[in-house]
Amino acid sequence: MEVNEKYIRFDWAVKRMLRDKANFAVLEGLITVLTGERVTIAEILESEGNQENASDKFNRVDIKAKNECGDIIIVEVQLTRQLYYLRRILYGVSKTITEHIGLGETYEEVKKVYSINIVYFDLGQGSDYLYHGKTVFTGVHTGDLLKVNTREKEGIKMRMPTDVFPEYYIVRVNEFNDVARTPLEEWLDYLKNNRIKDDTCTPGLKEARQRLLYMTMADTDRKAYLAHMDNLRVQKDVLDTAKLEGLTEGRAEGRAEGHAEGLAEGRAEGLAEGLAEGIEKGIAKEKIAIAKNMKSAGLDVQSIMQFTGLIQEQIDRL
Repeated sequence: MEVNEKYIRFDWAVKRMLRDKANFAVLEGLITVLTGERVTIAEILESEGNQENASDKFNRVDIKAKNECGDIIIVEVQLTRQLYYLRRILYGVSKTITEHIGLGETYEEVKKVYSINIVYFDLGQGSDYLYHGKTVFTGVHTGDLLKVNTREKEGIKMRMPTDVFPEYYIVRVNEFNDVARTPLEEWLDYLKNNRIKDDTCTPGLKEARQRLLYMTMADTDRKAYLAHMDNLRVQKDVLDTAKLEGLTEGRAEGRAEGHAEGLAEGRAEGLAEGLAEGIEKGIAKEKIAIAKNMKSAGLDVQSIMQFTGLIQEQIDRL
């Protein structure tokens, strides 16, 4: 059974509220459901990666935490499309590892990192809403998994590479089919639709029902939250409009040019080649048209580059 309570969006909560120790249980619940292991957060870590800045309004919010075992957990929400997203995940994990080993310390101090990425855009092909990646070394001829010797305080132990190398979780929110039967699906229902069952027993969501109610927000927080929601709606409208207008304008112009070039040559082969070339030009003009619309709407150059694939020099000339 569900209630008509209004809950705060997770992207706002993870940025503004879940760093508070009183609210750790919400984040712990999500991580526990994803990993299948009970997780307790010991502290929230700060670094350049999760400081608030002017560019994170739409593009990124994240938390970096340490659990009781000393492992580091990165939780990041990505609201809009970004090129090279996998590389950014890799960079973030690598930076975290190097940030948390001091000069002169042994490699024993390298921390295990879990990277949890919640994305609200089309990342690529794949029909599942949850993907999990980890490192294993498999025998090319034998198929067995390699175990390695490692020195620890208690002596020499055999460890699997998965115990050391980072693990990655990608939650593709928009791929969820809206039917919440399991604890993980209940979390996806909240992430996508802001719905929480009133009789939920899912870790984290019980606490979210109490702590992330919209009506419990202070007036100043509520005003900021409503402004955030308005900004998201405007952002989505700008991107959708720019994409539609650019698609129509660019392809129509490109096809027209290709058709004219093909007819001028007077051969069927020329027509086909002209149409193909025109479509290619149309795609390029489509990107330019989208970029123009985004620029006129006041979006920053970095966002335009990420969305269209154009370089800064091309955008500056528009």
